[in-house]
Amino acid sequence: MRAGGRCRDASRTSRFRCRPAPSSRGVALSQLSPLYLLERFDVGIVHLDAERRVVSMNDLARRTLPVDELQPFGQRILAFHPPRSQPKVAFMLDQAATCPVAHPPLMTMIINIPERVLLIKVSRVSDARGEPAGYTLVFYDMTDIVSAESPPADEPNQRRRLTKIPTVSGHQMLLVDADDILHLHSDGHYTRVVTASANRFCNLSIGDIELRLDPELFMRVHRSHIVQLSAVKSLAREGGRLLLHLESGGAAVPVSRTSANDLLARLGMPAASGAAPRKTR
Repeated sequence: MRAGGRCRDASRTSRFRCRPAPSSRGVALSQLSPLYLLERFDVGIVHLDAERRVVSMNDLARRTLPVDELQPFGQRILAFHPPRSQPKVAFMLDQAATCPVAHPPLMTMIINIPERVLLIKVSRVSDARGEPAGYTLVFYDMTDIVSAESPPADEPNQRRRLTKIPTVSGHQMLLVDADDILHLHSDGHYTRVVTASANRFCNLSIGDIELRLDPELFMRVHRSHIVQLSAVKSLAREGGRLLLHLESGGAAVPVSRTSANDLLARLGMPAASGAAPRKTR
């Protein structure tokens, strides 16, 4: 994928708000204008009928999606999504169906065959009489923008690391540097991404994100919580529970009993030292 641009905004949270410049490889999304994206990035297109069955798709969609394995044509689109993704896809289609005039929500998904990160939008289409006739899904493949290089061939089970996390604010996609993340916590099928300055919504699940973060830097300390270890300020036991306090302040993060000893070991602390508030660095 070829990309290029020069951006006036030095913010580490990338936005679609920068002027184009001569192309170069491996440039952050913040350096690309919307026009540049439209001109240079191929777009995947999938057409659904009114019953949400797959009718047709363009060549990029065929190359990106696991068409040969799943044989999606004539099937309802939810049928070939894993259970954890089905509510997201249904919500996206429902929004387009109930409010066709409003801007549809942005949706980010990870597909596993092959593993790609897709930015998706959907719109309902109508026939000559104005009656609903189906849906058009449009997606950009963002994998090379938000991920590190592919793992070596001798590590087939290794996931590509996410270097940026796609989040949504209104109708705008914001890419947050993984290094800036202090804490992630689940929000149903979705995730809240917490940095020193913001708490943002991400429509990837916390499990999807966990598999693609650097395990040397991040740890899942609870079913619903992941923390960057370097952001831990102190920990304490309250009511028999181990809690983390982060450098940024905010609510304490609970630690599950099954994760407590591993966490203390990674912080270089013996298990007994979790009994009272303690500065970790």
